[in-house]
Amino acid sequence: MAFNIEKSINGGKLMKNYDMKNIRNIAFLGSSGAGKTTLAENLLYTTKMITRIGKVDDGNTVMDFDPEEIDKKNSLSLSCGFIDYKNNRINIIDAPGTPDYIGDQLSVFPAVETVCIVANAAGGFEVGLEKALEQLGGSSKSRALIINRLDQEHSDYMKVIETISENSGINATPFIIPIGSESEFKGVVDILKNKAYIDGKAGDVPADMADDVEEKRMGLMEAVAESDEELLEKFFEAGELTAEEMAVGAKSAIAKGLIMPAFAVSAETQVGLTTLIDAILEYLPSPADCAKMKVLDNNEDKEFICSPDGKILGFIFKNYADPTMGDIAYFRLYSGSIISGTDVFIPEKDNKDKIGNTYYAQGKSRVDAGEIKAGEIGALVKLKYARSMDSIVDLGSNTRCYPVEFPDPVMWKSIVGESQNDEDKIGVAIQRLMNEDPTINLKINPETHENIISGTSEQQLLLLQKKLRNRYKVNAILKIPRIPYRETITGKTDVEYKHKKQSGGKGQYGHVFMRIGPKERGEGYEFINSVVGGTIPSGFIPAVEKGINETMITGIIAGYPVVDIYCDLYYGSYHDVDSSEMAFKLASTMALKNGFTKCNPILLEPIHKMKIVIPTEYMGDVMGDISTRRGKIVGMEQEERKQILTAELPLAEVHKYFPTLKSLTQGRGKFTQSFSHYEKVPTDEANKIIAESKQEQE
Repeated sequence: MAFNIEKSINGGKLMKNYDMKNIRNIAFLGSSGAGKTTLAENLLYTTKMITRIGKVDDGNTVMDFDPEEIDKKNSLSLSCGFIDYKNNRINIIDAPGTPDYIGDQLSVFPAVETVCIVANAAGGFEVGLEKALEQLGGSSKSRALIINRLDQEHSDYMKVIETISENSGINATPFIIPIGSESEFKGVVDILKNKAYIDGKAGDVPADMADDVEEKRMGLMEAVAESDEELLEKFFEAGELTAEEMAVGAKSAIAKGLIMPAFAVSAETQVGLTTLIDAILEYLPSPADCAKMKVLDNNEDKEFICSPDGKILGFIFKNYADPTMGDIAYFRLYSGSIISGTDVFIPEKDNKDKIGNTYYAQGKSRVDAGEIKAGEIGALVKLKYARSMDSIVDLGSNTRCYPVEFPDPVMWKSIVGESQNDEDKIGVAIQRLMNEDPTINLKINPETHENIISGTSEQQLLLLQKKLRNRYKVNAILKIPRIPYRETITGKTDVEYKHKKQSGGKGQYGHVFMRIGPKERGEGYEFINSVVGGTIPSGFIPAVEKGINETMITGIIAGYPVVDIYCDLYYGSYHDVDSSEMAFKLASTMALKNGFTKCNPILLEPIHKMKIVIPTEYMGDVMGDISTRRGKIVGMEQEERKQILTAELPLAEVHKYFPTLKSLTQGRGKFTQSFSHYEKVPTDEANKIIAESKQEQE
């Protein structure tokens, strides 16, 4: 879908630039169905940034604009929007809630000061909520909890906070609490201000809530005091903090990630929206509050001070591969300012680039910016080298931003074009989609010669296949990758082979005697030349070895490489006229093939070490499933609220494991894997593999 360009807003003038202190950059993370996109839509409407409210089910929201998202009625990638309100700018990034698209969830962290977890007030401890909270665990970012859908049946504000605490250890502190519940949810109370807000109007706290509000105010006061030694001392001396001390202390603690404020809202009914916006501006940190950041300078850790007048430092956190407009780069500018024509350096690419037009993104629309300044989130087009996860700095600078750490792949598929025309176009198209989602990787398996595409979920790879078809008219086939089995032997033999051919003219003659036997697993191949007395001239020995090597590469019983054997050439004969390198090469080839089959040949399969992290209640099911997959458990340990299983599993099963683990653990399990060693394939399984291989070769 092509992006719209809006140039005539605010009376035809370019958009206003804001000081760092007047900007808030926030991201919405949380479970699918928590209402993140609906919340963003209604915030845009409430602040008059849009004139009508779109709905996810109708496919007409600002944030969900990609055709695949409209079709699925679900966010599949992050999108950006902004609010101009009371001389402030709030940039909002709406991330997908499905864990299948974790890449876009993690990509928001470098772009914002605050990550807002949006929770469904009636949804319980959902998988997407759990995963979003886990992502917070390794971050020092400011965080907030927005409890949405409080108008729904069975919604419970405090239960959400308690459930999160019980299951994740993350404690949110109520800042804005609901007035009424379910269908009676009609307003909110700001604890710090001790004010109620109903229909957007401020008033006194309802009498029946006074005790509850006071209790939560004291809880908030204690949390603020504990975040700062000086405030804690004042709290112990005076027994309380002043309203000003609480407000200043709360904002500081939130900026440091020491307090997670909880806000109450219903996006659908718009109750609490205005109060939420005010709270974002009053309590959440601005870029000016987080001006110090860690960077890499000449690959060394350094502290960087962000300033509108400082050196340029930006980071591209997302690319969108538009088939008609080219790549659109969403980026965060931490320091300095850029305008069209600015020459910059991309350290990750070790190349210069030139800034084209600068825009602000409002979903699929792009609004002319004129200039992007420190603290802002913008969009760039037609960059030659810069892509997602790249830094933007001044020419001559060696500074770069820390890379985002993405999870290792858990799904692998071989990918091939349906036709030669598709095959010719598929490489370029996949590369563009990989720039859009850096958790997707494409590699050629040097052993099976397949193009292997990998990612973080099955749905992610299926979406890529769909984008190839819809955006680039490339039809691709996804298949389970071939396993790089190995062939070896367990017995020994002594073999002779004479290659003799005479049919007029010069003949062919090569005669070899070899001993063949196994070596220890992993020792590789050894060729031994034990020929004495010139029974085979030395000039023909390399041809013998070449014949053996080529045969080992192509395999003997199933077409897989031969490993861990020795071949001892100890005797032979030759003909003065008819012997040649080719004759001895063919003789050694046949000798190895004949001898190999007499040495109890076996297949070896790659075994991968698995680290599987699961909730304790699923341990029995997961362990049982591993046993059915010819795997074995080699270790168990508990880490906080999770069980960590260490297992060994054949690669053939690893390729199919993620959907099963997802099903067994209701999406809560995860794993990492790495190659460990090769082991013998059980006889029955080996017979099937050999039969399939022979059938393919026919």
